[in-house]
This record gives sequence, structure tokens and C-alpha cells, in this order.
Amino acid sequence: MLADQEKKTVILVTGACGQIGTELVGALRVKYGKGNVIATDVFDRGKVSVEGPYYSLDVLNSAGLDWLVHNLGVTEIWHLAAVLSASGEKEPLRSWNLNMKGLLHVLEAGRKFKLSKIFWPSSIAVFGPGSPRAACPQSGLTDPSTVYGISKVAGEYWCKYYRLNYDLDVRSIRYPGLISYSAKPGGGTTDYAVEIFYQAFTCRFYACYLRADTMLPMLYMPDAVRGTLELMATPREMLAAKTAYNLSGLSFTPRELALEISRHLPDFKVQYVPDKRQQIADSWPVSIDDRHARNDWGWEPAYDLRAMVGDMLKNLDLKELSGSV
Repeated sequence: MLADQEKKTVILVTGACGQIGTELVGALRVKYGKGNVIATDVFDRGKVSVEGPYYSLDVLNSAGLDWLVHNLGVTEIWHLAAVLSASGEKEPLRSWNLNMKGLLHVLEAGRKFKLSKIFWPSSIAVFGPGSPRAACPQSGLTDPSTVYGISKVAGEYWCKYYRLNYDLDVRSIRYPGLISYSAKPGGGTTDYAVEIFYQAFTCRFYACYLRADTMLPMLYMPDAVRGTLELMATPREMLAAKTAYNLSGLSFTPRELALEISRHLPDFKVQYVPDKRQQIADSWPVSIDDRHARNDWGWEPAYDLRAMVGDMLKNLDLKELSGSV
């Protein structure tokens, strides 16, 4: 067991090799030290498994999770392991099993070992056809149309239950679509906004699975990581949200994103071929009201559409030079 664990923040991250984890683990290791951020996943992939402590962990294995928490002196769990929206519709029962049992195992570990904090990401997928379409509020009707969204609504209330009954400090953000150059898409409905950059950069053509006019809320990963760190660093008494915080950055359509990319790559072309994911996208709000995050912990995004596109293309160019695109 780590010495002086009571004086340290020791964070265990599940799903660390995924889209969020790839960047969040790096930011956590900068803040807390590489040795104090333990990355876990069901497979070794990428820098998170070689640049600091890494363990293979299936979150459905509660005994394995408990062993790591107890023997490594873990004080916080940041639980990112999940099956995302579009992938979840292909295997709904498997998705429900992983998303719900994994969360319950983490919450139980938090209760048993009296962890100081837990982070668990929710999603705008908690909203649906009956929810407000524009500026959807934090208290808006949760009306999910996917197993992913259903699991997130249930997860929000399980987190609330553990807060109320066991005084467990569980914090959560409803992420919109996330855009990142560090990791490939992971099966989400909003992943077109990541795929389009890779295709634009490598072959100047993208077949988009959503309509050109499909407006969705998005967030650039540097903003998402910073916002998550800010939430987790905020004193508990300042956080008034009863479930998860809405978080918003920017809203745009595939056509608007393609036009902005074309400012940098004039020969880039897009064809719009909507598939089953269009129905999921149509059930979600076009914009999110995140005033509670702004009021409670000073949230404010740094990137608009133009700044995000420029930064994505710059970093993909650097990745190509390094041979990693």
C-alpha cells in the first residue's frame, strides 16, 4: 500500500484508454503526479498504459476493483468505462449490464472504502423527444430514447442515492458530443464531428451519417477536461446540483462544421447519407442551458467553432508528421 496515503490524492481511472480517458488521465498526471493516477481498462492501448501506473481491469469484476482500491491506497475513482449511444443500440442488454453494474461496483467501492470523491460522466442522452429542444435546462424532462440514455438517467439517480444515504461525494457532468484529436471515435452518435476531421485530413472526403442540418451541442476536449477538473476541485458545499451538471460549449450542424473545415482544406467534400443514428440525433436537444455550472463553479468554454477547427487541424498535422494519424 502506498505510504502516507492519507496525505495524498490517489486516483483510479476506469475506461482510461477511451476518448475521454486518453486526455483526462494525462491532465490528472500533470496535476497530481504520474504515480498517483492509476489508469485501468480492459486492454492496453496508447500512452496512458505506458506513461504511468496501468492495470487491466474489467469493471464488472467487483473483486478486482476492490483489490486495486484497497491495495493501491486509492482515494478517488473517476469512472469512465461505458458503452456509448450508437454502439449500445447494437447490443442493448450488454450495454445496460456494463453501464449499470460497472457504476454500482464503483459506488459500492466508494462506500466500503470511504473514498473522498467519485466522478462519473452522464450525457445529454438523458434527454429525448419530450425534452426542450433549445437551451434544454438542467431540470428539463429526461426522456431518453436509447439504452445509453436510459442507463445515464438511472445512473444519475443511483449517484444521488449514494450521496443521500452514504454521504458519498459523487459528481457528474452531462457531456454533449466530445471532439478530440487524441483518440479515435468510440461509438457515439456525435462521433461524426471527430471522424470528419480524420477523413478531411487523409482523403478530403467524408460520408456523413447525419443530415446536413442536424444541430447538436458539442464540446471540444480541452474544454471538457478543464471543466471536469474544475468541477472536481470545487468545494462540495458550493455544488447545488442534485444530479448531474449540464455542460455546453458550442452547437453546430454538419454543414457548418464542413464549411469551416473547407476554409482550411478547400478541396474537402462531404456527402450526407443519414442512417439509424439520425433518429438518435433527432431526439436530442439542439442546445444546452448550463447556467448552473456557470453559477456554481464558474464554468466558461474557451473554444468556439472557428478556434476548435483550427486547433484540431493543427494537431492532426502534428500527428501526421509523427506518423500517428
